[in-house]
Amino acid sequence: MTTTTPALIADSATSGFHQGTIERRDLRPDDIRIAIAYAGICHSDIHTVREEWGPAHFPLTVGHEIAGTVVEVGDEVTRHAVGDRVGVGCLVDSCGQCEPCKDGMEQFCTKPSVGTYNAQGYDGEWTMGGYSQEVVVSERFVLRIPDGMELDVAAPLLCAGITTYSPLHRWGAGTGKQVAIVGVGGLGHMGVKIAAAMGATVTTISRSDAKAEDAKSLGSSAHIASSDEEAMKAAKGTFDIVLNTVSADIPIADYVALLKPAGVVVNVGLPPAPYEIPPGSLIGGNKAVAGSQIGGIAETQEMLDFCAEHGIAATIEVVDAADVDAVWDRVVDGDVRYRAVIDTSTLTGG
Repeated sequence: MTTTTPALIADSATSGFHQGTIERRDLRPDDIRIAIAYAGICHSDIHTVREEWGPAHFPLTVGHEIAGTVVEVGDEVTRHAVGDRVGVGCLVDSCGQCEPCKDGMEQFCTKPSVGTYNAQGYDGEWTMGGYSQEVVVSERFVLRIPDGMELDVAAPLLCAGITTYSPLHRWGAGTGKQVAIVGVGGLGHMGVKIAAAMGATVTTISRSDAKAEDAKSLGSSAHIASSDEEAMKAAKGTFDIVLNTVSADIPIADYVALLKPAGVVVNVGLPPAPYEIPPGSLIGGNKAVAGSQIGGIAETQEMLDFCAEHGIAATIEVVDAADVDAVWDRVVDGDVRYRAVIDTSTLTGG
């Protein structure tokens, strides 16, 4: 048995979206049905539908930054109740038994984990994401949206928030630390806010000074244009952490040079070409280049609570479902300040 819900549907990598309905499973004992209020637009959605990361399973509804309200719960649900304000991020299932799952890193489940969209669930069905009005998810993967945090600004935290919080937390951003955020966009703007709230002194780096004033309003203390060779040279040996949020090819060795001894460049963007790093640039200073994905469910809840405690929310513009194709082009062009969020009440179902 299934139910249907209005959604944005892509039929191919080049079709754009049409409005229609998708099926959601009837509740299992541990399931929660969520009425989605807002769905954030992540660049991952675009990469997936446009098959820039490989073949996608069509028809496809994407979206893994989901915020809404519980409208129904299964018989065995204990963590959430009807009326609760909740969110769903990038994961909807994992085995719960392997070492990564037991360590709170469900994203690395060896079974493997099941993504919120374009993933085949353990029941053989393909997952469909949050560009829709309802979703059914196991309670293990449903997060609590803290009181006082509006749902529209909370939605992007379910991906952009945890993607930046997790590496900053892991690598010790805090009081006395110098942190550089590369890229002031959908991910980068959250990195600035979170690192500053952790107590770090934050510098932003982007190609020009166009976002310098914006960056300072987000919490940075300084801004460097990477095109300014003298400014980059002056910043050598300055930072404990460089968080790279862009997916463009960058001369990674130039950013390693910005590190203090024992510093780290952490990449959350996915550039198309491999990095070239002279080993000597790492050995000479005990430096590291690392990667970071999202976080597990417990860490994602920790991030939401941290953001609520420090008054952090995504900087967003709310868009109608009918405009999403055009908004995607704006996201690619870097023209959104800084996260677009779909008002799912604008879905018509056909």
